[in-house]
Order: sequence, then C-alpha cells, then structure tokens
Amino acid sequence: MALTVGVPKEIKTAEHRVAMTPDGVRELERAGVEVYVESGAGEGASISDTDFAAAGARIVRTAADAWSQELVVKVKEPKPEEFGFLRSDLTLFTYLHLAAYPEVAKALIAAATTAIAYETVQTDNGALPLLAPMSEVAGRLAPQMGAHFLERHNGGRGVLMGGAPGVRPAKVVVLGAGNVGWNAAWIAAGMEAEVVLLDKNLDRLRWVDQIHKGRIMTLASNRGALERSVADADLLIGAVLVAGGRAPVVVTEDMVRGMKPGAVIVDVAVDQGGCIETTRETTHNDPTYVVHRVVHYAVGNMPGAVPHTSTSALTNATLPYLLEVAVHGAAGAIRRDPSLVHGVNAVGGQITNGPVAEFLGVEAVNPELALPG
Repeated sequence: MALTVGVPKEIKTAEHRVAMTPDGVRELERAGVEVYVESGAGEGASISDTDFAAAGARIVRTAADAWSQELVVKVKEPKPEEFGFLRSDLTLFTYLHLAAYPEVAKALIAAATTAIAYETVQTDNGALPLLAPMSEVAGRLAPQMGAHFLERHNGGRGVLMGGAPGVRPAKVVVLGAGNVGWNAAWIAAGMEAEVVLLDKNLDRLRWVDQIHKGRIMTLASNRGALERSVADADLLIGAVLVAGGRAPVVVTEDMVRGMKPGAVIVDVAVDQGGCIETTRETTHNDPTYVVHRVVHYAVGNMPGAVPHTSTSALTNATLPYLLEVAVHGAAGAIRRDPSLVHGVNAVGGQITNGPVAEFLGVEAVNPELALPG
C-alpha cells in the first residue's frame, strides 16, 4: 500500500520554495498516493492552496498535520523547531547536507528517522540528478548576485560586469566546473564579463572549452594559478562540490586578504560548509558581510530567491524518485532504483552514507541491510 505524503511549509529564513508543484501532486494522486499539503506552503512560490486542491491534494491546517504523514517531502533540512516531528516510522526526503549541518544528523539519529537526501542520490555514471537543478539555478544566480553587490552603493568596487566601450569588463573567477560553476561561468560570459574557470578535471575543462570556443578562459587549478586568479578577481564565485561531504576549503584567508578592496565573493558551496575560509552562512534577509574589505555573499539557500522557477525545476527532478519511494517504500525503492541507495543518509539511528559518516566521525552502515522490509 502506498505511503501518504506530507508537504509542510518551509520555515528556513526567507525560504519561499515548496517541495512539490500541483502537477507533482496530480502525478502522485494518479498512482494512488494521497498528498497532504500544509495551508500556505506554496504561497511564496506563487502557488495557492486552491491550485493544490484542484490537483487533488488535501489541504491541512498545521505543520503537525503535514509531518504526521508516512513520507514527508521538503526542500531544506529540518530546523530545530521541526526536530520534534521526527520519528522512527517517518521517511524524510529533502536536501539534508548533513556534513554542513551535523545537528540535523544528530536529530535524525536520535529519532531513528529514515532520511533520504536529494544531494546524494547518484546514478551509475556519477551524476547527481536531484542536486543538478538547484545547482543550475544557483549557478545562474551567482553572477546576478555578484553584479548587484559589485555596485558601489551595495558595498562593491563599482564595476559593471560588461564594462563599457573602451573600458575593461569585470574579471570573474569561478572555482569548479561542475553544474554550479559551468552555469555561473556561462551567465557571467553572457553578461560580457571576462571569465576564468578553474578546475582540476582537465576533461571537464576541455568540454567547457569546446562548447564556449574560448569565450570562457579555462585554467587547470593549482596553488599558483589559484592565487593569481583570486588576487585579480572583481567577482569570485566558489562552486566546489564533494558529494555528501564538506566542501574543501580552497581559498585561504590570506588569499582573501590579498583581493582588491570592494571585490565580491559569492560562495555557492556554503550549504556544504563553504570553499572559502572566510565564509559563514548568511540569509536572504541579511545576505552579505565584509572581511578584509571584501564583500561576502554566502546565502545557504540561493535558489529560494526565485522560488517559482526553483520549485518547478526541483519537482521535475525529484518526482520520479519520490513516486518510487511513495509507492514501494524506501526499501522497495532502492531495490528498484540503485541510484537511491546513495541517497539514503540515515536509517534506524545509524548513518548509511559513506562520505557523511566519514565527516561525522561515525561508522557507515549499508542502507540495504539497515532498511526493514
């Protein structure tokens, strides 16, 4: 028998996304899955209760009603005020980033909740299909945010991304050529900035070079190239990812100290701890701070700034996996789709993902053995 699905309203600061669109509800309903949406959950993404109800959702009054279902689907990790909803007969499906939020890991362990993380679902070829859409959105947002804070009245150097005839454009340095970094470099190039993209993976750089035909300068990442590029940047975008683990710190405080006054850092990796030593997480309500005269933008849920777009992109990616879990349960779903094995982060009070367990300093348990049924 299919699990009932709860969709609570997100409570992270300025998080306006919702975990499902009405079209997603309709697909689940067609498969015999009952969906319970907390009233007002979609308002920030311009989706009304009426829209959800028309698709077949049951609208419930409180967060507790949504969290009382067998499978809860969210966008962001549970906040401390939601820890009380965690329980052993609950399956939670959301972005978790447990290496960056160890207190969430402790709460999941204490409650013995089965937790599946979007960001660690991984296909046989190493792709991260549920991280990709939000990585693309965050990457495309990063130059936009950087351009905004480069404006003098926002604390920046007063540099226009595309420059002007006879005037050099902004120098944008992007660290990491994955989904976030490539999208950031692409959009920055479209804004007519001078773009440098660094990565250790030469095959990935070769692919970017073939697509953009020299419009984006690619550099093999090493200490010397990194130091020179960071020092020359007007806008530095951090986009270094380790699936499930904490992002490695690749830019030291000394490098930040050597940047131009009024330069801007956008650390997209902040939800995995950040790849720049001076990074600390901020919110959409208070997005920036200054260290060594460099403006830092480090919002942990960047795609929440464009929730209507982000909600649709997220649902498009998560729905097939969510449908498997809702219809077959977590144990049945991972037997049917091995990609989900990597996504299972916690079961029965134990951590079941290797990189997460390594960072937390605990022993990883095989999820296929830990899951009942």
